[in-house]
Amino acid sequence: MISTPHRQTAVALINEAITAGARRAKACAELEISDRTLRRWTKDGQIHADQRPLVPRPEPANKLSAEERAAVLDVCNSTEFASLPPSQIVPKLADQGRYLASESSFYRILRADGQQHHRGRAKPPVRRKPPASYKASAPCEVWTWDITWMPGPVAGMFFYLYLIVDIFSRKIVGWEVHERESAELAAMLIRKAVLAEGRTLRPLVLHADNGSPMKGATMKTTMEKLGIIASYSRPRVSNDNPFSEALFRTCKYRPDWPRKGFATKEDAQAWVKSFATWYNGEHLHSAIRFVTPGARHAGHDRATLANRASLYANARSQNPERWSGKTRNWQPAGPVWLNPETEISAPEIRDAA
Repeated sequence: MISTPHRQTAVALINEAITAGARRAKACAELEISDRTLRRWTKDGQIHADQRPLVPRPEPANKLSAEERAAVLDVCNSTEFASLPPSQIVPKLADQGRYLASESSFYRILRADGQQHHRGRAKPPVRRKPPASYKASAPCEVWTWDITWMPGPVAGMFFYLYLIVDIFSRKIVGWEVHERESAELAAMLIRKAVLAEGRTLRPLVLHADNGSPMKGATMKTTMEKLGIIASYSRPRVSNDNPFSEALFRTCKYRPDWPRKGFATKEDAQAWVKSFATWYNGEHLHSAIRFVTPGARHAGHDRATLANRASLYANARSQNPERWSGKTRNWQPAGPVWLNPETEISAPEIRDAA
């Protein structure tokens, strides 16, 4: 309930806004009250106290009696119905020729008695903590990686594609195809990628799922030696590694992806090599203003985008009547977040060099 002094202040502010030309409904909305409430407060030109919370309210004539409410609770807690919600109990009672109350009354009675929760052996929903968040403001600050299956020559046989992507540039910074999943093989790939990008003992976050190759002892030891910060998806959560998952989808939906599988490991390696070359050097990525991942990784995207902006500006100056608004945004894409929670809480990886 709003006190009288606060009510007076609110009325004064609204009157001031109306005098300045504001609409009364809009002024009331700014203070989160309705126009109807304002009229009740200022009836007869005076500010009245809000009597609504003090007015005695008669009980509904059709209210269930204490005995009827107790009967509902007894049924809900009986052996037959203890594990069922009211939406299941009420129809079952109807099939038995019994009517105690409506389904909404069942819920209302359970809620008033503190029993509106998961009943029986069903586990209540688990509130998971948010995933780790990282901000990449430049290449080689945050990488993600994962392993996916590549179909082999016969059903049930697979090759395994290990793929590392830089989330800032979307560049594939490392890949290999193997015949098995292994922490040792993953560690070798990580080491090669770090050396190739010149990131030895420089701050770098590597995010992965919770599979055994990602969390094996060899993998952890390698990351510690290379100065890599390990980050993992939450257990049994499938969408904490979105950049790798999106890259796999792009990979497997290429027109030349062999639907009948790869005949040999060498065939799979040759295909991935061709894909990585196309993806890094030719694919115009929509999330980075349609430049190639390789160009953004090397910092060449700014010149490309500047040329596009200049072209559009010239086109607009030659035919201004054809442009109803601004030209297309060709500014370089900004920082990229891995599982952003809030921009305040997520740490930014900075190069100490």
